[in-house]
Amino acid sequence: MTLNTSSESLADQKYQGRRRLLKQLAAIGIGSSMPWAAASAAQRQTPADPWKRAAEIITKLSVPFHFREVDYPITRYGAKTCELQKVQAWSSFEDQGLLQTPAASSFDCYSAIRNAIETCHREGGGRVLIPAGDWFCAGPIVLLSNVNVHLQAGAHVYFSHQPDDYAKYGDVDCGKNGKLSISRWQSNDCLNYSPMIYAIGQENIALTGEDWTAVLDGQGGVPFNEFGDCWWTWKGKLKTLNAVAQSSVPNYRPGKPSENAVNPLNAKTLKEVAPQISPELQALIQGNDDKWRADASYLPALSEAGVPLSQRVFGKGHFLRPPMIQFIGCRKVLMEGYEVRNTPFWQHHPVNCQHVVIRRVHAKSHGPNSDGFDPEACDHVLVDGCTFDSGDDCIAIKAGKNLDTQYGPSRHIVIQNCTMQSGHGAVTLGSEMAGGIEHVYAQNLLFENVHWQTNPLNTAIRLKTNLNRGGYLKHFYVRNIKIPNGVQTSPSFYTSLPGSPIASKTVATAAGAIVTFDCDYTPVSDNVRIRPPVVEDVHISNVRVGNVKTAKGEYSCYQSVVILGPVASDYNGSAPMPEVFPVRDVTITDCDFGTPAAGTQAMYLYNVKGLKLRNVKIGKEVITREYSA
Repeated sequence: MTLNTSSESLADQKYQGRRRLLKQLAAIGIGSSMPWAAASAAQRQTPADPWKRAAEIITKLSVPFHFREVDYPITRYGAKTCELQKVQAWSSFEDQGLLQTPAASSFDCYSAIRNAIETCHREGGGRVLIPAGDWFCAGPIVLLSNVNVHLQAGAHVYFSHQPDDYAKYGDVDCGKNGKLSISRWQSNDCLNYSPMIYAIGQENIALTGEDWTAVLDGQGGVPFNEFGDCWWTWKGKLKTLNAVAQSSVPNYRPGKPSENAVNPLNAKTLKEVAPQISPELQALIQGNDDKWRADASYLPALSEAGVPLSQRVFGKGHFLRPPMIQFIGCRKVLMEGYEVRNTPFWQHHPVNCQHVVIRRVHAKSHGPNSDGFDPEACDHVLVDGCTFDSGDDCIAIKAGKNLDTQYGPSRHIVIQNCTMQSGHGAVTLGSEMAGGIEHVYAQNLLFENVHWQTNPLNTAIRLKTNLNRGGYLKHFYVRNIKIPNGVQTSPSFYTSLPGSPIASKTVATAAGAIVTFDCDYTPVSDNVRIRPPVVEDVHISNVRVGNVKTAKGEYSCYQSVVILGPVASDYNGSAPMPEVFPVRDVTITDCDFGTPAAGTQAMYLYNVKGLKLRNVKIGKEVITREYSA
């Protein structure tokens, strides 16, 4: 299809669209965020036939994407292949080996790829072609409307592993912090290093590959300095207790700069950046020590304090790793047919996008926070036929954090025909879900868990939130799931708050259950805890879980079901405390959860009302019963 748009107006659309979005985000600030957790009565109604609605979403998103049938090979714009050399690098949290990386003298294809995309866009769209071969790119690939960036079989794009290369080309000049991009990091808006593949405010865009020999390589574990540090080193200290794998971070040692270490570049008090806040709010956000000044905590603190986007400047001197692929405010987005590998942070992160399709993608990265696919505040999303082999959640649906809820909920999402290998959760909702999540359908999935002996899938179906992240989950439907090798058969935990009725190291919410609803997710990480979440209308059926042989016996998991509802004592806001609802209207039917290692303690329930099990086999027992706790 050829669009009836002049070259002049298309170019204007690119630049004006970016300017409008930047102005809107800066002008909105965070104080004007909408209270999305107050769902309307219509939103709360359960559809008569939820799977009919799922079929309607699939039909709507199965309409083919169309681009002008003109190719723009990057070689036409000067791109040249590179020579490779082997270097000692990290391939996961703990594993090192010799990996291929472009030689130091490699030709940088950034400008050639940019020129090909801009020419293609200006002339009405088409396909920017990356041929077979090894290519080095020391900067972001920025997609524009009506452009399909396509990798031929055998095309391998190595993105520079030097962080400074992603602070050169952004739209916002932040002085010593670099030229940065409008981004969102763990669901908070910021100006930061550019993602390696990026688009903002575009329409009808695609990133495609001919097959899984078409590789987008983030080189997250390749050292960028003489000390052996890499993107993944910036993760810093881990929080999971009793983890089976992923117990260390590549080349990290206490005292090194990281996202979790206090950054002296950040303000010493919030009054410096938010002089309008009250002393009470300042004390609540900052807490009792200076840990809030670590970058990973400082950004959400800026959100809570109402600091506008234009003042949330990170980039150089900071340690927030960018997502590999991030599209913001885009409509009609296709990702199909390639492999993404060794990403610095989340692998795919569409934000506030409509009509998103990810199909037949191999998402393979075993580094810290290597989530496979994180749609955030997106409407109408189809995940079909993908394989996820992740260092974190395979799929994690997000919807804003703190006060950054201006984009509203994530909704109308279908996940089907996918395979999940390692990861924290196979299908996860949260933890950043302040804007709400609704109408999510997951069906016909294989949680194969092939690394069960060394790096097992932590949990299969997972919700995580807390009294900071709040939000709601409603209308979540799961059916026809095969888990032949179970999940982790030992428990992993998070630390509880002092005085909590949930003692630390007692509830296996971090790993060990088939179904985990954790409404007290790592609460010590959040100083502000004033937003009780609402979780209801969840229906799971036909989940079949196999046992594996361990040193202690044949088991499928540690526990079959862990539901930890909101913990009211975590609340630390002003009186009166909002009502804290139990997890409610959850049904689990026609399932076989295999044999839990916890024996008679096969389930854990707290603050749950009306959990219905119907024809659910756990060990040798078949259960039809309703629970409240």
